[in-house]
Amino acid sequence: MKAVKFGGTSMSTAESLLRVKSIVQSDAERRFIVVSAPGKANGESKVTDMLIAVSEQAPDRRASAFSPVRARFERILDGVGLDRSVLSGELDGIVRVLPTSDREFIVSRGEYLTAIVLANMLGYDFVDAAELIEFDAAGYNDARTESLCGERLAKRRSAVVPGFYGCTADGGIQTFSRGGSDVTGAIVARAVGASVYENFTDVDGFMTCDPRIVPHASIIDMLTYKELRELAYMGANVLHPESIFPVRKANIPIHILNTFNPNAAGTAIVPTEEFLSGKYTRTKKLPITAIAGKPHFFSLFIDKSMMNAEIGFVRRVLSCFEKLEIPVEHIPSGIDSMTVVFSAVEKDTVDALIDAIRKEVKPDHISLTTDVALIAIVGHEMRSRPGTAARAITRLSNAGINLRMIDQGASEINIILGVSDDDFERALIALNGEFEI
Repeated sequence: MKAVKFGGTSMSTAESLLRVKSIVQSDAERRFIVVSAPGKANGESKVTDMLIAVSEQAPDRRASAFSPVRARFERILDGVGLDRSVLSGELDGIVRVLPTSDREFIVSRGEYLTAIVLANMLGYDFVDAAELIEFDAAGYNDARTESLCGERLAKRRSAVVPGFYGCTADGGIQTFSRGGSDVTGAIVARAVGASVYENFTDVDGFMTCDPRIVPHASIIDMLTYKELRELAYMGANVLHPESIFPVRKANIPIHILNTFNPNAAGTAIVPTEEFLSGKYTRTKKLPITAIAGKPHFFSLFIDKSMMNAEIGFVRRVLSCFEKLEIPVEHIPSGIDSMTVVFSAVEKDTVDALIDAIRKEVKPDHISLTTDVALIAIVGHEMRSRPGTAARAITRLSNAGINLRMIDQGASEINIILGVSDDDFERALIALNGEFEI
């Protein structure tokens, strides 16, 4: 049995919904479907953005602001061959409660209505996500959600579920902050014991490098959960790593596929330990899996004689970052120095940080660099192939690119390189050429 999620681009028009119907019906194992709201199409905004605009209107103006949303869904119904009565009652009901509804309810109606449409197209049950996913003050309650899903889905043969939202303990609608429909898909996949969680989007899979910078980058046939996290952290945003926690917890593999090119092989994302044990094998065994990166980081260099003998020095430096709520990315260090890399922040915040560190540890020298790009070289195969870092450094040197930082994780799954923002794209191209991925 498969659980399947379709993103907003896949649901954007009647034509794309008919394509989704064909994909689902081509495999009898595709029995539990999660959908996003319709995305951009034919010059129209995403339905979720349209609903956000509705929520921002004065209560007495919301009904008229909702009219384009209604028209969008009616065109979809006409295009897929369903009678408008499929949604007329739901649409009328939404209009009636718009003046008194909160933002969360209003912006969730795109997924809600889309799921009803697809359920009717497929002849599947419609199950409201508000019956399956419960939120508390800390976020979605995983234990309670797992219990609710078990109760509501266990006896169903097939169902369509709207993504992006759930309910609070008092029955109100609550949306996810990010990766919402992906989270819902993962929750449903775990609840029904899916053999695989298929995530259909508008790309053929994860790329070995950003194709906007490296045009000849290729599709990765297989990633582990751990590799996914490393690459997503560095900007490879096909799938947010936090959104897959439920299937990662259950060791359910994910398959990234393209709604508009369903015959493409896509990218499999598999449990890390099972991959390392030999259960899964990649098509090509290369020293690295992928390269990803992001520009616009800051690095703060701190130097103090006998730093290594000063108990608590690093902790005290990091406490200054904590007090100013600045997340730390990397901390390469030497015997008398350390560098802290962090995302760019406002000048006033940086000034306050430097002042706090000077007062706290009294460094001999402290300096800030504001144009650092980070590049991650990621892959499990690096641990068994010596010289990966040396090859990367040599390639950058031969390309005339100055290396500002190198940091290799203890797991040997990634090497982080720092270069200037100006050298970022050239470095990605050079490294991709070196490892021929």
